[in-house]
Formats: sequence, structure tokens, C-alpha cells
Amino acid sequence: MTQNEALTDERRDFVAAIEDFCRREAGTREQWLKLTDGGAEPHNAELYGKMAELGWLGVSVPEQYGGAGQGMVDLLLFLETTAYWQVPIGGFATSAITAASYEKFGGEEQKRRVLGDFLRGGVLAVSMSEPGAGSDVAALTCKAERRDGGWVVNGQKTWCSNAHIAEHILLVARTSAAGDRHDGLTMFSVPAGAGGLEIHGIETMGGKEVNDLYFTDCFLPDDAVVGQVDHAWRQLMAGLNLERMILAGLMLGTARRAFDDTVSYVRERTQFGRPVGSFQALRHRLADHATELECTRLLVHDVARRIDADPARMLPREASMAKLKATEVAKAMALDGMQMMGGYGYATEYGMERLLRSTVVSTVYGGTSEIQRDIIGKTYGL
Repeated sequence: MTQNEALTDERRDFVAAIEDFCRREAGTREQWLKLTDGGAEPHNAELYGKMAELGWLGVSVPEQYGGAGQGMVDLLLFLETTAYWQVPIGGFATSAITAASYEKFGGEEQKRRVLGDFLRGGVLAVSMSEPGAGSDVAALTCKAERRDGGWVVNGQKTWCSNAHIAEHILLVARTSAAGDRHDGLTMFSVPAGAGGLEIHGIETMGGKEVNDLYFTDCFLPDDAVVGQVDHAWRQLMAGLNLERMILAGLMLGTARRAFDDTVSYVRERTQFGRPVGSFQALRHRLADHATELECTRLLVHDVARRIDADPARMLPREASMAKLKATEVAKAMALDGMQMMGGYGYATEYGMERLLRSTVVSTVYGGTSEIQRDIIGKTYGL
């Protein structure tokens, strides 16, 4: 079964429209280099704006807030297709994750303002990690204290994706030290350019992606609180299905691209008088990859359908499995693709090294593979 055979006619048309756009706007290496400033910029605002005009950014945002309300399966198809074509819209994933938190927990004015900016092509970011708190979110120490009819924030955040291009940053800060260690956390909406906030980029293999955030007496009014004071932990848990599925969708598309590029290369590259793909060592390796890729697709799409069937249901085991499987398969496929392509896999001209750089970090962000395995194990009472 091919990728699109199980889709409805409407979804096949949706995917075809996205593919046509991607092929036309970013289908060549020359176009990609221009859009990304030679590979340094993972997000192109102009291209992103064109997608906003087509209504695609709001694919999973409810209609009452201006979105298309199409659900998880359609969001997954958008992510998978744009990742396959390597379209530089790196701000979309964090924006979709952040928008969902505003949709679930924000006040009506927050929803109108922030979701409206997102649907018009604005980038959103969420800031949780700190130098001493990564996987252990309950260890956060960046503090927000009540003062003068609002809140004053002090502390450092790190690894904040897209903060440097974001119009709104959803900050998770400690507002109380009482009770359980998971209590006392609160979400705040921080506008771009807020006084007392400094953003410094962190150099990475993937270009300009992540940042350190420094808060020094940053004042936020009372209406900057998103949801309930001291209850951000429960709010964060409510968004884990979405975050993990977004990352799974991105890496499923990237894995498909790595596989297709590898197959295309080994069909054409000849050594010892025949295509290198005809040698058993490579043929069997690709057969294994094809099987893994199909298993991953079936898993990820099945979890997406379950979420659409019951959006309020938490699926910690299934969502973690999808994230774990898709990211590990994508990383293995890109690494093996580079090996099978030899020196050409290492050359920037062929793009495999770019796929490898984007997949290596996928097993770290959004909860490491080790954390996903721990979550899955706990669902079996282990």
C-alpha cells in the first residue's frame, strides 16, 4: 500500500496541493539555498506567509478561532509532506504546539490575539528548559513573583526553539515552592520585545534554531497568565499527545526523504560494472529500512486517528511509541543513507548530510528516546 491509498479523496487532494506548492516554491537545491540563506536559516518568513494565506497553518486550529479544524491526521499529513520536501518553515512545529496551549487554557483575548497572529504567519515559541532542568521539568527555578498588579520574572531559560523569531513566547516559570515539586509552575504569555528579556542564539549543527533567554526584572501584567496559577504542570501534560505527534510527523517525512534519496542514488551509482544497489549487502539493508518505514507510518497514522476519535484522551504509551519510533528510524535511515552513498553522502551537494543533521537532534528534543522508553515502560507498571 502506498502512502496515500488509505486516505480519503479530500485528504489526497490536500496532500497533492501541498506537494505541488513545495515542488514549485522549494523543489530545487538552488531554491532551498536561497530560502535558507545557504542553509543557515531554518525558517523563511516569506514562504511561511504564503502558507498562512492558503490557510494551512491553522490546519488543526478549531474553526471558532479562525482555523480549519481538520484534526490530527490532517496536521500529520501537512507535517510529513513539508518535511519530505524539506521546506524551510522551522517555526511551524513550535507554533502549533504553543497555539494548542493557548487554545486550551488561554483567555478569550489571549486566544484572539495570539492565535490570530499565528494564523497570519506569526511564529510562537514555548520556553521550559533551563541549564539545570531539561527532562526534569519539575526542577525549574526561573521565578515569577507577584508585584505591583502583575508578575516580575527573573532567571534563565535555554534551548528555546525559535524565540528569536517569535511574536509570542509561552514561558513556564516557578510561582510557588509549596506542595509537590510538580506544583507551583505557571504559564505566562511573553510578547516579543518585552522589557527585561534578552535573547541570545546558541550555535548548533542545524543553524539558527535555539536560544538562551535571560529574564531580569521582566514585568508581566496579570493578564499574561495562561490558564491557572501554579497549575502549569497539568496543563503541560495535556499537550504531550500533540507535541510528540508533531515531532513524529516531521521525522516520518524526513525518514521517507532519506530513504527515497538513498534508493535513487544506489540505482544510478555503478561500481564493478553494475548499480551498487544490486549488491546484496545494500539491497538487504534497504529492504529492512523499507519495512521499518512502513511499520513507522502505520504506527504514527494509527495514533493520529485515535487522537481524532477522542481528542481529550491521553495516550502516553502510544504517543511516546510514535515519537520514539519515528525519530529513531529517521536517524538510522539518514546515517545509513550517508554510508551507502559514500563520499557523496557527506557532500552538501546531495543533501543527505542535511537530513542527518536534522534527524540526530530529533531523538533529544521533545523528550529524549530514553525518556520515551521510560514512559512506555511505566504504562506497563514497570
